[in-house]
Amino acid sequence: MNEFREELLIKLSIPVYAIVIGIEIFYSYWHEKKYYSTKGILANVYLSALNFTLDILVRGLCLGVLWYFYQFRFTGIDKAAHPLLYWSTLLIAQDFMFYWLHRVDHYCRFFWAVHVTHHSSEEFNLTVGFRSSVFQPLYRFIYFIPLSLFGFDPLDTMFMYAATQIYGILIHTKTVGKLGFLEWFLSTPSHHRVHHASNVKYLDKNMGMVFIIWDRLFGTFAREDEEVKFGLTTNINSYNPLHMVFHEWKNIGKDFKKGRSFRDKLMYVFGPPGWSHDGSTKTARQLRKELQENRSA
Repeated sequence: MNEFREELLIKLSIPVYAIVIGIEIFYSYWHEKKYYSTKGILANVYLSALNFTLDILVRGLCLGVLWYFYQFRFTGIDKAAHPLLYWSTLLIAQDFMFYWLHRVDHYCRFFWAVHVTHHSSEEFNLTVGFRSSVFQPLYRFIYFIPLSLFGFDPLDTMFMYAATQIYGILIHTKTVGKLGFLEWFLSTPSHHRVHHASNVKYLDKNMGMVFIIWDRLFGTFAREDEEVKFGLTTNINSYNPLHMVFHEWKNIGKDFKKGRSFRDKLMYVFGPPGWSHDGSTKTARQLRKELQENRSA
């Protein structure tokens, strides 16, 4: 039943992707927007293929861990008796856990080195939604362990993640403006454009996959109110297959060597991206503070 459910999800999503991407490419070409490039599309497909392959390879292990903790569940909603409550609660709970996974990916450089591939595109279009964090399947399941303890079937958890990923891909677009009252509680294309911005005021903002309420609650929300510049604060300017995946790991290695103390070395690996012992590079928080000081001067 679960295999059929996921197979059906894939069969339904593929034509949806094909149609909306085709429409956006046509729109971009017709209006000379230049949202797409051949190299960009190929890079996104390449990174997606790596992620998908690794996901398949470790799927059994991930499910095994979730099943292990599921046997220790201390509560749960009867799925047969209350299906609507079960699935809606799982949707909210899974998105909440993804928010924290995503936030750690941005605030800890070790995990940012994995996630940075998703942000390294200077383009922003629907295919960027497939530009996956290659090694994330190796640890993503850890954030779903609490869902097992709260009585959610691990197969249902994985299915819900796959379903929300479809939504997450569809908000990678510049062709959709703001969506009125939906902006208050959903992650929208406008919110996600902010998330992919390299503008200092937008760094590390709007982490939610489906709901933006987590960002509003935990101080990581920002409205799209100035033109967005996509990519990284220092772009990689390369389509080299290995460099796209490993460039930040190389940078960590270089910084680790120049750390003066053991604490410095730890911070270069596990501190926030941009941290430096000598101020030669700055974190997003430091950059925002500097920006505010310059504006008020």
